[in-house]
Amino acid sequence: MIKIGKISYTNIYPIYYFFDELKFADQVTFIPQIPSELNQRMKRGDIDLGPISSFAYAENAASYMLLPDLSISCKGKVRSIYLFSKLPIEKLEGRSVALTSSSATSVALLKILLQHFYQCRVSYETMQPSIDEMLKEHDAALLIGDDALHAKWQNTNISYIYDLGELWYHFTQKHMTFAVWAVRREVVKERAMLLEEISAEFQRSKQKGLQNLGMITGELSRSFGGSLSFWETYYQGLSYDLSGEQQESLEYFYRLAFELGLLKEATQVEVWVPEKKSIPQ
Repeated sequence: MIKIGKISYTNIYPIYYFFDELKFADQVTFIPQIPSELNQRMKRGDIDLGPISSFAYAENAASYMLLPDLSISCKGKVRSIYLFSKLPIEKLEGRSVALTSSSATSVALLKILLQHFYQCRVSYETMQPSIDEMLKEHDAALLIGDDALHAKWQNTNISYIYDLGELWYHFTQKHMTFAVWAVRREVVKERAMLLEEISAEFQRSKQKGLQNLGMITGELSRSFGGSLSFWETYYQGLSYDLSGEQQESLEYFYRLAFELGLLKEATQVEVWVPEKKSIPQ
């Protein structure tokens, strides 16, 4: 049985919505969790493959490879990763920032933005993702995913809200890849044929999801909230690929993280290449 992680956020819908789980009955089980929990379970070997924070991949690259053409990336606004601040971001020097406990990549990205690009030294505290509690004693708060969406919709009185994808693009003109699909190296060795079938099904599901965004956005608007136009804009701003340009941008992110002491080395991206090239129809 191969255990596959599944991020418990709406940003993942186009990848998983049309995934044919019945095709892999008795071969695959899905484990939905927030990114930080998936990161830890992958590290322990409790999960064999699935989406994890791109930063968590860099921390454990010796144990993982990446599935091809799968990520959660943006080139500009990501619209679900926000820094909520009482002050302009450039005036956070010496202030305190609350960090969500749900993420690794976004936390590292914020530290890079503040220290490398804004030259701001701040203190951090990791907290459960509650915008009200985070801002009680801190000057700014980082939230991601559905927590960030709800906070932005419900807290129109917060003075400054910064989209981290937009800030990264402003300074670098590069993609930002927040999550990647990693697979443990022992699975590559021991379950290669099944892994190829799973990888191909992810590609088929992704293509169908992107071709049928209207179905997904309609369901989300009814069940989660937000307008159809919001969800359409949201998904149009995301990329689920992992092109050469995205890989290069990710390695640049890793170099900056290494220079700031957030990573032990400037990790190089290693993508697994399946033998089969076709995608099932």
